[in-house]
Amino acid sequence: MFAQIGEFLIETLFGFFVYLLLLRFYMQWLRVPFRNPIGEFVAALTNWMVLPARRLIPGLLGLDFASLTLAWVAELLMRLLILWMRGFSLAGAPGTALGLLATLAAIELAKLSLNLLMGVVIVQVVLSWVNPHTPFAGIFDALTRPFYRVFRRFIPPIGNIDLSPLFVLLIAQVLQIPLGTLALTVSRLF
Repeated sequence: MFAQIGEFLIETLFGFFVYLLLLRFYMQWLRVPFRNPIGEFVAALTNWMVLPARRLIPGLLGLDFASLTLAWVAELLMRLLILWMRGFSLAGAPGTALGLLATLAAIELAKLSLNLLMGVVIVQVVLSWVNPHTPFAGIFDALTRPFYRVFRRFIPPIGNIDLSPLFVLLIAQVLQIPLGTLALTVSRLF
């Protein structure tokens, strides 16, 4: 019982920061302005990690690799702590175990990125129906527009309804399946 509580708290705390760091990475990659309540919230909670890390991990082509690397490290530490709580030891083959754990963390980061995309798409769609002029609409539109653009080239609006969010969600769900299978395969090696 206490192990489950511990795992839940670790997953919640680390997961919160992983999502924040991923959101920060994607906001910078997609050129979403940080001068809004969401951007300021993300920056306020992650600056203490990201700003010092940028001294060691430079960006490239406008990509904030410090945020992405920190998200991966947080996922790796979370997985390591959970395995440690379950009684796993790295004493046998530390190099192999850490390599598998690093791979698992990268796979989980890809899955979390897809979860984040699906969440942003759902919020953007709901906002477009309920209140398209809310201050947050521009943020969610900027986060989803590049993904919608791929489908808008081929699928015109039908009856003035844009179906591109549906296709983004569908593709994200389809990509979740092989990533989930791969993560399960790697995690069974522990």
